[in-house]
Order: sequence, then structure tokens, then C-alpha cells
Amino acid sequence: MNQLSFADTEFTSKHRKTRKELFLGRMDELIPWQQLEDQIEPLYPKAGNGRRPYPLSTMLRIHFMQNWYNMGDPAMEDALYEITSMRLFAGLSLEGAIPDRTTIMNFRHLLEKISLDVSSLKKSTNGYQIQASTSKKAPSLTRRLLKPLARPKIKPNHVIQKCIRPRKEINGSLG
Repeated sequence: MNQLSFADTEFTSKHRKTRKELFLGRMDELIPWQQLEDQIEPLYPKAGNGRRPYPLSTMLRIHFMQNWYNMGDPAMEDALYEITSMRLFAGLSLEGAIPDRTTIMNFRHLLEKISLDVSSLKKSTNGYQIQASTSKKAPSLTRRLLKPLARPKIKPNHVIQKCIRPRKEINGSLG
């Protein structure tokens, strides 16, 4: 991973974690990254043939975030510039290069070409059954893994009352 910039260091020292940070932290622990990288690595471009490729772990994490947050290639590129938690999860810094939309698209096409179906990888990790997918099924993974983080539902016997304010009286009549 790259060295943190001054802005990234300031971000990591804040007191409260956002829901996005909590989710990405949980995914970092639950997804068997090394197993996925081992499947892709033989087909991933090597340095020396043209432009140096980004680390496989970075591109894989970007691909997962793109699916979790339902982003297109241009939106993912923008998110990496704008959202520090996503940039840090991918192992990137503003001081280094950020993958552009074409690089993100090419990686996605590589995964499609080799028919990597992450859903075939069912690995029990920390008590969770991981069934991620490179398709649009990823939000179900998000819902299932975030369920313990969700707010408790209000019990049906609790009644939520509307706040009703009396009308103001204007010149002797109700307005």
C-alpha cells in the first residue's frame, strides 16, 4: 500500500467512523482477498509490457466497491478522488496515481473474460457465509453482512405520535 498523504493522515485520526468506513472495514476482514488474487494473478498484466499496472489487490478492491455501491466506471473514478475512506480501502493516496475510468473498465472486462464468478467461492469467514458476485447480486451481500450493524426496528407496540401544533390565532380568527 502507498504511503499516506498529509490529508489521508488527518482523515484517519478523526474520532468517529462513518457507516461507509465500518462497512469497508468489515469487508476487509471478511472477504478472502488472497484467494481471489491467487485466481486472477496468472492472467493479470505484468510490469514491463507498456504502462505499469496497478497492484492487483487495489484493482480487486475497486471492483468490489464498484459493485457494492452500484457505480459505473466514471463514478468510481470520481469516488476515488473524492471519498477518502474508499481511496484508503483500495490502498491509494492522492499523492500517487488514481486509476482512471478506462483502467477500471479494462479490469472489469478482464474479470468478465476469465469468467471469474466470485459466487463460486463460498468461504465461511468469522461466522459469515461469503457469497459475493461480480454481477448485480452484490447488494444482497451488502444487506446480509450489514444486518448486524442496522438500527434495531421499532417494536410494534410502540406508537409514534405526530407532533401537532395548534394553529396560531390571527386577529381573532384561526389561520
